[in-house]
Amino acid sequence: MPSALPDGEPVPSDGSLPAHALAGLGTRPFGFYVHVPYCATRCGYCDFNTYTATELRSSGAVASQDTYADNLVAEIRHARTVLGSAELPVQTVFLGGGTPTLLPARDLVTMLAAIRDEFGLAPGAEVTTEANPESVDPAYLAQLREGGFNRISFGMQSARPHVLQLLDRHHTPGRPEACVAEARAAGFEHVNLDLIYGTPGESDDDWRASLDAAIGAGPDHVSAYSLIVEDGTKLAARVKRGELPMIDDDVHADRYLIAEEALSKAGYSWYEVSNWATTEAGRCRHNELYWTGADWWGAGPGAHSHVGGVRWWNAKHPAAYARALAEGRTPAQGREVLPAADRRVERILLELRLVEGCPLDLLAPAGLEAAHRALADGLLDPAAFDGGRAVLTLQGRLLADGVVRDLVD
Repeated sequence: MPSALPDGEPVPSDGSLPAHALAGLGTRPFGFYVHVPYCATRCGYCDFNTYTATELRSSGAVASQDTYADNLVAEIRHARTVLGSAELPVQTVFLGGGTPTLLPARDLVTMLAAIRDEFGLAPGAEVTTEANPESVDPAYLAQLREGGFNRISFGMQSARPHVLQLLDRHHTPGRPEACVAEARAAGFEHVNLDLIYGTPGESDDDWRASLDAAIGAGPDHVSAYSLIVEDGTKLAARVKRGELPMIDDDVHADRYLIAEEALSKAGYSWYEVSNWATTEAGRCRHNELYWTGADWWGAGPGAHSHVGGVRWWNAKHPAAYARALAEGRTPAQGREVLPAADRRVERILLELRLVEGCPLDLLAPAGLEAAHRALADGLLDPAAFDGGRAVLTLQGRLLADGVVRDLVD
């Protein structure tokens, strides 16, 4: 089942933000995340805030997919009220889930149009939707492109049938690659394929085959994530019962090295630990907005937002979310004001994962001492260090979580 939301403090019924959060609004990059919580089936490894039709059936029509776009438009208008009259042209829009493309293409276009109408889109704005390979066809993609979407991310995960089966992924091997061609034909400027490595039963050769298939399809962006066994998922239960083995860290490290070798040889460059692009323009600008602490509004059940050091999150269940909007209340369930010390730590946590790294002057004395040790151990780039930044080497990327822990002390 989906993971729990944090506790936080209550949110005013009108969703209003503290004055200090609104100060400087518009001077920082601003984006929109739209969460679509519907899935055809629940993947065994997933703990995202998503729901199948069976899981929602008892919730009644208020949680229906048919009215979802109307609810999102209502929240987008609510966002405009909360954020006031500041000029906020949206630089990035990202529809995620769940499977946004389970909704009709016109619904996704309607949501984007509401953002454009209320806030405006910055020139060259990046507009992305996630998609499952089996949930789109050329006509659907053409509707999205005509409606203003210019980037699409397909969940490929693997090219091997037995790996897809264990992950409860139901697309046909080869379909994600075909989707890349269809998206290009529809006029999409940027296309991503998501891959997962470290699935029980996956071999090094299976992983190489998945990378070869993804690269051969010709996207300009590839994301490769290690499989994490999340508590409460079907996969975690199978591992706990001993039906499936846990994959150890050494295997994950080997798979990462295989990915780096294959992708760099094919002309992709890493710009975040789990993300590679063929050009700077091919990077996911929306994710970069998260990683660099910009402002964004997250619309939809369970979606998180951040503006000026205030983070908040919406009611998790689609029915509760829709009910709040219908009653004229904010759908936000809780929030937290991030102290300056916490914001500094978050900057280190996130920026260190980027190819640009983080400034050494962000580090406390103990963190700076740890950075010198990491440099001596070959985990940080010497030239970048001399220039005042902590940038992970390839070996450092393999141990990124540990390096981060040491540097935030």
